[in-house]
Amino acid sequence: MKKPHIEPFFAHLQAVNPQPNTELEYTSVFELLAAVLLSAQATDVGVNKATRRLFPVANTPQAIIDLGLDRLKDFIKTIGLYRSKAEHLMQTCQILVTQHGGEVPRTREALEALPGVGRKTANVVLNVAFGEPTIAVDTHIFRVSNRTGLAPGKTPLEVELKLLKRIPKPYLLHAHHWLILHGRYVCQARRPKCEACSVAQWCDMGIKASAARSLHG
Repeated sequence: MKKPHIEPFFAHLQAVNPQPNTELEYTSVFELLAAVLLSAQATDVGVNKATRRLFPVANTPQAIIDLGLDRLKDFIKTIGLYRSKAEHLMQTCQILVTQHGGEVPRTREALEALPGVGRKTANVVLNVAFGEPTIAVDTHIFRVSNRTGLAPGKTPLEVELKLLKRIPKPYLLHAHHWLILHGRYVCQARRPKCEACSVAQWCDMGIKASAARSLHG
């Protein structure tokens, strides 16, 4: 994607969805952290089904500890990799209680020190809970960034660093969600909906497709 195309690309995504947000359901910073931790290799829909059962019973680090590992597993067993996720969440809760007074820390280093919390999870919490302009590169953002030419890269970190350089500052705070939603509902993995895409005119793939249609049309 050429530099002059980046501004209108994001301006349009903003116009369509001025205040995007995560599709994970949460009512506190800890609930957000727990939901994101559980969402690795799982859908937001699947995580929400489990946390709707879990959070009314236990939605603080101490409450999760009091619940116990076996009961925690029962609440989240519909989520993939639930055994290891339950152990990570329990260990994280213990660290939050013993080292952070039961509160979710606000620094990347402290977040990434929590079991089951990698760079992507830390970026989501920093962005959604604390309003920092971070980009959590999941499969959707990785695909959209490469396919559109916005930030081609071979690894999530490479894509993340390019996005931080290329996205204009006014759009950085919400760019994470615009790109995820675009990848989830329009620029899908198997069959991207290019014909229905409202930003195809600025996308490398859309421009090539349009040129090919003109050539054969």
